[in-house]
Amino acid sequence: MKGHIFFKLLGSFALVIMVVMGIVDLTVTRAWEKSLRTEIETSLKEKTQLFAARVAQSPRESYSQITKEAAAESDARVTVITNDGTVLADSEANPSEMENHRTRPEFIEALQGHIGTNVRHSHTVGVDFLYAAAPIPGGAVRLAYPLKAIAELTKNIRRTMLGSSILAALLAILIAAAAAQSVSRRLNRILQFAQEVASGNLAVRLADDSNDEIGHVASALDRTARKLEDSFRQLDESRHELDSVLNSMQEAVIAVGKDMRVQWANRRLERMLPTGVRRGWPLVESVRDPELLRVVETAVERREVISARANSISPGKVFNITAAPMPGGGAVAVMYDLTDVERVEKTRRDFIANVSHELRTPLTSIQGYAETLLESEKGSNADFLEIIRKNAVRMTRLTEDLLVLARVESGEHKLKLQPIVPTELLQEAAQYARERFGQSMAIEVENSALKTVAADRDSIFQVFTNFIDNAGKYADQGKRIELGARDVDHGVQFYVRDFGPGIASEHLGRLFERFYRVDKARSRDSGGTGLGLAIAKHIVLAHGGSILAESELHHGCTFLFTLPETPEV
Repeated sequence: MKGHIFFKLLGSFALVIMVVMGIVDLTVTRAWEKSLRTEIETSLKEKTQLFAARVAQSPRESYSQITKEAAAESDARVTVITNDGTVLADSEANPSEMENHRTRPEFIEALQGHIGTNVRHSHTVGVDFLYAAAPIPGGAVRLAYPLKAIAELTKNIRRTMLGSSILAALLAILIAAAAAQSVSRRLNRILQFAQEVASGNLAVRLADDSNDEIGHVASALDRTARKLEDSFRQLDESRHELDSVLNSMQEAVIAVGKDMRVQWANRRLERMLPTGVRRGWPLVESVRDPELLRVVETAVERREVISARANSISPGKVFNITAAPMPGGGAVAVMYDLTDVERVEKTRRDFIANVSHELRTPLTSIQGYAETLLESEKGSNADFLEIIRKNAVRMTRLTEDLLVLARVESGEHKLKLQPIVPTELLQEAAQYARERFGQSMAIEVENSALKTVAADRDSIFQVFTNFIDNAGKYADQGKRIELGARDVDHGVQFYVRDFGPGIASEHLGRLFERFYRVDKARSRDSGGTGLGLAIAKHIVLAHGGSILAESELHHGCTFLFTLPETPEV
């Protein structure tokens, strides 16, 4: 690699040097040759003018002599020509043997009163000449300078310059080789540094004190390596801290990649699974629970948080699983052990059911004896007997509601789901409301639902009756109750709206809790048990739906619940 960089740099430097030397040699040679020719042409013109003046003052018999003298003095060929182009005298040839010169460009220009010049090959002598002609009375004189001398001189100069250029090029290449060697050595150090960093050695350092671009690159890479080392150290510390936190959790945690292979699991899950966790293997090889596999796969594919319950991860254990997608793909699942909570909840439900069941018989007896005594008692004790009867009736309703709630919560109340059109449910609820309130309350029905829902008719009727009874308690100011249904995504939303005083926002989140009352005194006077909305909530949830309440003070209250639509066959 080092040699490769060196030869590339050296080759580039040598190419640049050769191109520059060639351009300089060509430019200087041509400029010098042009300058020399211009200088010779100027000198030749001056000599031609001087010779023309001399010829004009000399007799024709002396032309042969003075042409030879002028040729010796000017190192040029000298010719005297008449107006018709006849050569009278020439320093190098016999005039009588020379051809007529009337067509020569320089002669024609001289006859017009100017100094004429021209460059061409001489047929008489056989070489290239630079010609200059000047007018004289009765003709013109001409001096011709052979360009062979210029060519010889130029060739010598080129030879000299070529030798100098080769010497300069050799020196420049030696200097370039030293520079290329220095650059190659520095680049090789940077390359070795990058390879060390790529292999994971972030402790390597790159020292380059130069202030040029390579030095700046080296400094930047060195700073980057230092920052990367610090960042990786912090990440490693954070990873160890996260491992410690996750391993100390009581909840089991597992992470999988996009390919559903196990990436990580904490110690709680390791201890919980009989065969342990196989990292790098598919999740199904470690955990066979279908619910866990389903929620994790859904979180990976849909990129959303999903929860479910699982009963077969560990024998005798119940878990609530929450799976969430990870930013880089894959998902992480947290398993909360609900075994003790479920056991306590079941004990509570059984206790309530047993107590309620045991109370039914004595309460029925108290109510029956109180009513019997009321029929025969006409005195002052009648008021006390009526109080006993009313409280016995209220406790009877309370025990009945407790039994219903316990059966719904425990799942003992099996739903008989069947396709039902919303119109039938609304009609039954409206009929109950009219019988319940008679002419004292206006009952309105709004239905725009077109879908069919999967519902247990009797259970949904109980939800409606609980909502209607609750609305009747607070609709006395509006004297109107509205029942309705409308289509929503994946189901139908039903609602019961009153136009009474409304409910403050701080109470909305707790309306469906057991025994929670917004106005305790009013609820007690109306005979409510405080369990109607809780029963309604559990019935709707058992259907796979949702329930909520909306209200504003002085604008009434709306109870809404959604049931899933009937699956398409």
